[in-house]
Amino acid sequence: MDLKLDGKTALVTGSSKGIGEAIARGLAREKVVVVVHGRDRVQTERVAYDIIAEGGRAHAVLGDLTIDDDVRRLVNEAQALAGPIHIVINNAGGSGEVEDWTSSRPASWASAYDRNVLAAVRVITLLLPRMRHAKWGRVVNISSLAGLMPPASRPDYSACKAAMNAMTVSMAKAVAADGVTVNTVSPGTIHSDRLDAWFREVAVEQGLAQDAPWGVIEQAVLPLFAQVPVGRVGTLEEIADAVSFLASPRAAYITGVNLRLDGGMLPTT
Repeated sequence: MDLKLDGKTALVTGSSKGIGEAIARGLAREKVVVVVHGRDRVQTERVAYDIIAEGGRAHAVLGDLTIDDDVRRLVNEAQALAGPIHIVINNAGGSGEVEDWTSSRPASWASAYDRNVLAAVRVITLLLPRMRHAKWGRVVNISSLAGLMPPASRPDYSACKAAMNAMTVSMAKAVAADGVTVNTVSPGTIHSDRLDAWFREVAVEQGLAQDAPWGVIEQAVLPLFAQVPVGRVGTLEEIADAVSFLASPRAAYITGVNLRLDGGMLPTT
């Protein structure tokens, strides 16, 4: 299916690695001009250079999304390099330190909210006016299944992602008449480098070889941590494909939704 994204421009925050990198690469495959964002120059420029080497179009910008001046500068730089931004993917954030209700501190909550929610707000408020004026735009917020199924640990992170889910719905209602859609993608258990290493550590404890095929590792370890009805973890490519669709003109009648990529983990009743 042609997603009709050729010539559109996208800013993908936190795209120097992991989910953000996969999304940037996926959009580039759909002929989007991608602005890769990160805080580490080497990693950020590597992703942009790789996209260009594979025939795509990409630029790199650096900046800390918890600093107002940094955000204004990087947004201006992104538009100077790529032109008007049609698509914003708010992926930057992260869970921070591992805390639970015996160790959670208010300062951790404030930091997590700044890093996950306010970072997205800073970017959106700078780019949304132009989208509304142009009568076309896409905002995709990368949340987490933790915002819907919060575990006992990292309560600050779960609360932040729940806030992002609510933010998405509010914004979608506010800009729907302007041709701008706003949606959330909530990944569940996804096969990242970090998850791969973690699963292999547990596999060794279970008596498996650390270099066993991923399929063997996955089947042995996944049930210990999550009951996923489809029986496997998701892939970065599956997230990238879902985001590319929501960012496309094909998804013009979809707004305010939270698309779960969780293999059926969330109970529906």
